[in-house]
Amino acid sequence: MKYAYYPGCSLDSTGIEYQLSTKAVAGTLGVELWEIPEWNCCGASAAHNTDRLLSLALPARNLALAEKEGLDVAVPCAACYSRMKATEKAVRGSEDVREKISEIIEMEYGASNRTLALLDVFTNQAGLEQVASLATKPLQGLKTACYYGCLMVKPPRLAEFDDPEDPQTMDRLMDALGAEAVSWPYKTECCGAGFASSRTDIVLQMSYEVLRLAKTAGAEAVVTACPLCMLNLDMRQKEIEAKNGVAIDLPILYFTELMALAFGHKPAAIGFNKHFVDTTPVVRKVEQGRRAKEVQP
Repeated sequence: MKYAYYPGCSLDSTGIEYQLSTKAVAGTLGVELWEIPEWNCCGASAAHNTDRLLSLALPARNLALAEKEGLDVAVPCAACYSRMKATEKAVRGSEDVREKISEIIEMEYGASNRTLALLDVFTNQAGLEQVASLATKPLQGLKTACYYGCLMVKPPRLAEFDDPEDPQTMDRLMDALGAEAVSWPYKTECCGAGFASSRTDIVLQMSYEVLRLAKTAGAEAVVTACPLCMLNLDMRQKEIEAKNGVAIDLPILYFTELMALAFGHKPAAIGFNKHFVDTTPVVRKVEQGRRAKEVQP
């Protein structure tokens, strides 16, 4: 399988763990990721608040470059995925929009290819049976809260990926990897990412509720597919703890990190050592669960 790959602005910087683990998982699964040459920022999350044509043209250029190669586009970031799906829908739905966008980006773009969330590519497209067969070091005993956030599955008319209120793709992935996905009510609630700079107070409260409910549900780690969610839940966790007078100590991991760990990749090679919240309890719990299963009669 070959896909055009759009890493977006985060995966070489604040989301480096996502990049490292994505490439590791792709290699194990035999998925070829062709990075779009000279890709540009998709405009998330400010462009659509300022100029509609700009918000469509920015993703369209990347999509057009992939379309030239006849490739669907795999997108790790939920925010980037949302903006690219919006452009894809707008161009398919209006010949006038298609012509305007093609003129702006100075190349033809007809939305003949598809935008796919990386989670979709590594689960539904690759197949969970293959994923399970490659999980040589399963995540035995690890309880996870699968956090989809709001942009990957909402609004459903745009995202067209999983159930908007109770998505199951990541939950099924955790099961295939040997982990347990806990039942909890906030898997699609917003962490406040859009207000990360302008209203940090709102972000801290919204992210606190996500972390609190994940912890209450018995999760030992939160699994996400969004660099913006990662920043709020991982980087801001100490600030959230101080503000609310609580100890949370809940590791936040990209789903690709757990896939790569189950596939046998070394934790440091896939970014486990690059988080703000210590991830060694996750590695330790998985190793304990694996040893316990090995000694069972």
